[in-house]
Amino acid sequence: MPATHFPLQYASAAVALALSGAALAQTGAQAQGASQVHEMETIQVLGTAEEEIKESLGVSVITAEEIARRPPVNDLSDLIRREPGVNLTGNSASGARGNSRQIDIRGMGPENTLILIDGKPTTSRNAVRYGWNGDRDTRGDSNWVPAEEVERIEVIRGPAAARYGSGAMGGVVNIITKRPTDKASGSITYYHNQPEDSKEGNTNRVNMHLSSPITDTLSMRVYGNYNKTQADARDINAGRAPAGVTGDPSTSGREGVVNKDMNALFSWRPDRSNTVDLDLGFSRQGNRYAGDTMNNANSEFSDSLYGEETNVMYRENFALTHRGDYEWGTSRASLGYDYTRNARQAEGLAGGPEGAPTDLGWDTARLKNLRAAGEINLPFDLGFKQVATVGAEWLRETLDDPSGTRQTYTSGSIGNTGQGNRDPKTEQDSYAIFLEDNIEAGDRTTLTPGVRLDHSSEFGSNWSPSLNASFDATDTLRLKGGIARAYKAPNLYQSNPNYLLYSMGNGCLASETNSQGCYLVGNEDLAPEISVNKEIGFEYDPGTWRASAAYFRNDYKNKIVADTSVLYRLPNGARVLQWSNSGKAVVEGVEGNLFLPLTPSLDWNTNFTYMIESKNKSTGEPLSVIPEYTINSTLDWIYSSKLSFQANVTYYGKQTGPSFNVRTGEALTGEALDTISPYALAGLSAGYEVNKNLRFRVGVANLFDKKLYREGNASSAGAATYNEPGRAYYATMTASF
Repeated sequence: MPATHFPLQYASAAVALALSGAALAQTGAQAQGASQVHEMETIQVLGTAEEEIKESLGVSVITAEEIARRPPVNDLSDLIRREPGVNLTGNSASGARGNSRQIDIRGMGPENTLILIDGKPTTSRNAVRYGWNGDRDTRGDSNWVPAEEVERIEVIRGPAAARYGSGAMGGVVNIITKRPTDKASGSITYYHNQPEDSKEGNTNRVNMHLSSPITDTLSMRVYGNYNKTQADARDINAGRAPAGVTGDPSTSGREGVVNKDMNALFSWRPDRSNTVDLDLGFSRQGNRYAGDTMNNANSEFSDSLYGEETNVMYRENFALTHRGDYEWGTSRASLGYDYTRNARQAEGLAGGPEGAPTDLGWDTARLKNLRAAGEINLPFDLGFKQVATVGAEWLRETLDDPSGTRQTYTSGSIGNTGQGNRDPKTEQDSYAIFLEDNIEAGDRTTLTPGVRLDHSSEFGSNWSPSLNASFDATDTLRLKGGIARAYKAPNLYQSNPNYLLYSMGNGCLASETNSQGCYLVGNEDLAPEISVNKEIGFEYDPGTWRASAAYFRNDYKNKIVADTSVLYRLPNGARVLQWSNSGKAVVEGVEGNLFLPLTPSLDWNTNFTYMIESKNKSTGEPLSVIPEYTINSTLDWIYSSKLSFQANVTYYGKQTGPSFNVRTGEALTGEALDTISPYALAGLSAGYEVNKNLRFRVGVANLFDKKLYREGNASSAGAATYNEPGRAYYATMTASF
């Protein structure tokens, strides 16, 4: 946290002093002249390194009030995508699973976005099988907390994200839930979203919340949530995508969801210095199958499942957290357990049917994460005022996926990978220690150096040094910058020698003689992916309006890909490939924000992102398919204490897909080079508070009904790999006490 000038308690004291001074003057204390009136000294408070880093240029916050003014349809990613540097993309640039769009920060891809809930990593998507092209059939981890239960969302980009360890190279999304209140309160919220096009699925959501003190020192908060969205019609992309074997389009629209959430938080504060939280949660995320088969190879069986659940994710979480606030400093310690069950219709593991539902019943992958973490923050003065942070983390990850390891082979031997009946379990232990220091290096300069050491039982050690700095050039202009080395460990599929995929030949390097296709096997000797993230920019705040801008650059290497180099051939001629570390990539761009209070009741807030480049340096191919630029603009009009309005627009620049199929070594031609032209999405809404116990909000999204249709994967349709839904009307009502 930067130096905080004249906080509220001191402002209150100043007001009281001024009033008492005026009273004395009126009672004859004129002897005290103006020369004897003293101004209170400006108070500066130096925060922790974590607090200071969250004031970086690459950090933005979404508040509960903002969420209430523009509620998401069913996933928090609907909100987060409107922040600077953020877009939604599929898991890879291949375009497969194109409608499973996830948070992509600064073009680094969803796999490099780390999701936290109350500061604790949530990685349930890692229980979903990782495909040949880096695809996962997952919506990510941004939907485990209902929108109505969010206090705020911190979106952390660039060097500021490096302190969070593996998986945060692109950035971090920290979802902070609502705390227990000091008096009994409760609410029930109903939300409905109705698309104008009958081929698009509608949404109904009900949320119930209760918070209350139990004793003088113990309080609790519980909530329950039910969310159901219908799948898009099976033929929504008819006329845009080629017909499949059943006559339906080879691509599908957006699948539906059936989400159920229950959570309880108990908070015990025995004294002013200590707080202990117990968090217990259970969530169920089911789908309503829309017909997607990853490689657009639908069948009579896959189409027969339309509208049914083909995947249910169950997440059980437990966390015990202690926070201390003492004279010598502060502390935080936690122990958490996450158990994810990924139950789904068994998928194909070879060729066109890879990732498609097969008539082999259901299988369940199980991911278990046990995590312990702790840190202390110590303020001291050693030449400069400083707050040092020392912390440690420990994690055990265990994945058991019998379906993902069932691919067999019959000729020769692939390393230590048995031909069948292989061990479906893989695990790794890791720990980290980190040291940070927030230093007030003069009246106008704050320096925040840090270093983190991560060690994995499978991949060795990794150092992540960082340095962030802030300089007050004037009272209104602040310059900020940072540099950090971030990393991502190989996932439990890429590194598992028992995980095997197969192609009959169409998915193998075309320049080589095909005989019995090719196999892709996990690699135990992978190195972590590495990125050196840099940003520099300014904040200008004269007190009436605000502006900021930042240039960022990430130099990325060791990205893990399916290698096309042949390790060897089996006796029957089949080629054997493996996951390997590739060359270098670069992500570079500019982002910024402008806030203008047009009148006391009308605010205008605009942010932008311009991507200079995001590509693999060797091939020139994009890391993910994102707009060249994005502009988000919002007008908020608080007409009265009861009535408010909002108008918003998002403008997306041109989107270009890959020009080369790295897997087959072939240049793409024809419709595979199609781009998406710039387009805009606009919305209007109005809210009315009847009284303190009842409020409503109604609105229309995509006001001008701009639609996009999924035409195929990138290898056949370029950037046209997802559906953008058309005009929809929504209403929400909250009753509370």
